[in-house]
Amino acid sequence: MSEDALISSREGGLYCAAGDFYIDACQPVARTVITHAHSDHACAGAGRYLTAAAGERILRRRIGADAAIDSLKYGEQVDLNGVKVSLHPAGHVLGSAQVRVEYRGEVWVVTGDYKRQADATCAPFEVVTCHTLVTECTFGLPIFRWRKTEELAAEINQWWRGNVAAGRTSVLLAYALGKAQRVLSLLDPSIGPILLHGAVQSMVEVYRASGVRLPAAEHANAETARAGKGRALVIGPPGASALWMRKFNPLSVGIASGWMAVRGIRRRRSADMGVALSDHADWPDLMRTISETGAQRVIATHGYTAQFARYLAETGLDASVYATRFSDAGEEDETSAEEV
Repeated sequence: MSEDALISSREGGLYCAAGDFYIDACQPVARTVITHAHSDHACAGAGRYLTAAAGERILRRRIGADAAIDSLKYGEQVDLNGVKVSLHPAGHVLGSAQVRVEYRGEVWVVTGDYKRQADATCAPFEVVTCHTLVTECTFGLPIFRWRKTEELAAEINQWWRGNVAAGRTSVLLAYALGKAQRVLSLLDPSIGPILLHGAVQSMVEVYRASGVRLPAAEHANAETARAGKGRALVIGPPGASALWMRKFNPLSVGIASGWMAVRGIRRRRSADMGVALSDHADWPDLMRTISETGAQRVIATHGYTAQFARYLAETGLDASVYATRFSDAGEEDETSAEEV
């Protein structure tokens, strides 16, 4: 990639020299445009942030109420030092956005993390045409092909019903921001009570305040654990401790993650149930997105970048890789405590 590329990869993150701003800066910078509020994309300490209006509450919760945050409605355009910038739905989590950058007739789009499956908790992905597409490829191998959301919801609820029949509490592990709320939206409350780990409950409250309708749920404490013993479904983050989970015994543990499509990973996590529910695009949707954007140049940012770029190059596209510090999982485990 030439040094005069509209967006380049630097130690601090993806950088637009013409507009003098970063996208998803991984260290404190003067100005950063945020694709979404997962902590591997939103670093505290920047001088100024630009985010989608739908995700402003989440970003403030993650980096601090006093942060200087500007927000844009999806599709609204702002001028940053002569560069036109707009944000468009990415379908990843609430407020997630693709960043469209236009300068002297050249258009680049940075997808951030995205998915194209149905999700009632966030705006659906929008195809944005461009000359250059900077795309994630977390699941950028042909083996990753997601089942329909309705099928996955039925699998989760069936597992829950089976556990109720056996007198076991269901503990389902899912990332505290995004995945947990999506899981909650898929649950059938008629089966039993729904309980939330404190880290999950905190983000559910932000979603509700942002206008997202979700089934009723309570904080998973000692009292509600006793009351819901053998009937409840509990949503906790992947890093929830064994001490925290012990209060739900006897229990059955499930994991909601795209990585559950890989049997070896499920075995290593010792899960009773693994559902391949992902907030990232699978192989068919990655290919479809590249085609629909009309991009003639594609840059892979994280995931199976080398394999993905090599495949695209073999199809005739100008394909390369930008190294980033983004997590392949989409968000690290988020629990600090045994208590919440």
